[in-house]
Amino acid sequence: MSSTCSCCEEDCEKKVSGVVKGVHAKLRKKLKEADGDYERIWLEHCEDEASLDEYAFAMQHLATEHWSSKHPDDRIKWCHHACRDYFFRGGMSRALTKDKRRRQHDQAKLPPLTPRCDPTYTMNGNLVSGSGDCDHCIPTSASSNQYNTISLPVPGPLRLLDVGSCFNPFLQYEEFLSVGIDISPAVDSVHKCDFLNLQLQPSLECAPDTVDTYLRTLKSPVETLPRETFHVVVFSLLLSYFPSPYQRWICCQKAHQLLQLNGLLLIITPDSSHQNRNAAMIKSWRRAVESLGFRRWLYVKDTHLHYMAFRKVSQELSLAMSDAGPDLLYIPQDFNEDLEESVFDENYQRTGEEDRVISDGFLELPGGAGNHFTSEDEEENVICDDSSEEWWQDSQ
Repeated sequence: MSSTCSCCEEDCEKKVSGVVKGVHAKLRKKLKEADGDYERIWLEHCEDEASLDEYAFAMQHLATEHWSSKHPDDRIKWCHHACRDYFFRGGMSRALTKDKRRRQHDQAKLPPLTPRCDPTYTMNGNLVSGSGDCDHCIPTSASSNQYNTISLPVPGPLRLLDVGSCFNPFLQYEEFLSVGIDISPAVDSVHKCDFLNLQLQPSLECAPDTVDTYLRTLKSPVETLPRETFHVVVFSLLLSYFPSPYQRWICCQKAHQLLQLNGLLLIITPDSSHQNRNAAMIKSWRRAVESLGFRRWLYVKDTHLHYMAFRKVSQELSLAMSDAGPDLLYIPQDFNEDLEESVFDENYQRTGEEDRVISDGFLELPGGAGNHFTSEDEEENVICDDSSEEWWQDSQ
């Protein structure tokens, strides 16, 4: 199907935006009618090929014919610059240095411990001097090794998984070995894949060039992927597609499993409201994602979008939060299915009544508006205004 407009630009954009919003609204309505049975609703959705094809064309058309002229690929550029800043311009190095200081600070608060191991005896039963007090018996992390941990400098291209890719826009960058997956690809370079039901295999544990070759020779449909394979996972306008917070939670869990240690999860989600209006939602999302083994590295609030970058950290640096769960990954439409999605309608403004309904819903959630989530690096790498383009320029 051609992506060339056959009507006036404004009418065309309105039409394809309507297709996208209609699919999202239909999913939310069906979820409500099914009393929250998101697995059945998702299965039915994946079997509706006509609707999927129409959605794929509409999203590709919006991105390449309309958004590109108004916002010149903001989402893609932001991901590219965030990755360059993190992997090649000192971001990861600074984060690891901070991790080291954090560990030292935490250890200084604990009483000194003497490592113990089983005492060693000679054949005649005499205790070997000093056995039981051996520094070499301190266990090392069983989950960290050369195959699943990103070290600096990064060899070869960054292995990037673009979930809900549609048309694989990251192929244009030489820094990436881009693997695009989607339930309904718009182009041949994107593999058909249902990420929610993707099966995970053990990590490959082989040389980087062997992993690169494996990814370059993937065949569609993709039903399995090895754990701890990617440097970057991208969720661009993905999580708000799903009608249930449980589906969003599953996606973030799988991203963690697919990323190597120190890898980046990039999340972009729509919101055209004032930067503080949905601050509670963003704090809630941060709480949810960090509970899965991430630390937020960067946050930017742009005119129509929230940009978030989380890095996968070691278990000792993960934040233990007993009350964290899927409900924290809510979106405003979870409380009012008739709400418009502002990224698909630049002129949309919520009414005061809609804001009240959403606010009431926030207060019912664990970690909602009344429970602020902070950490020692709350303000680091946070840009909460419409100057994200300036940040890109500064990092070039």
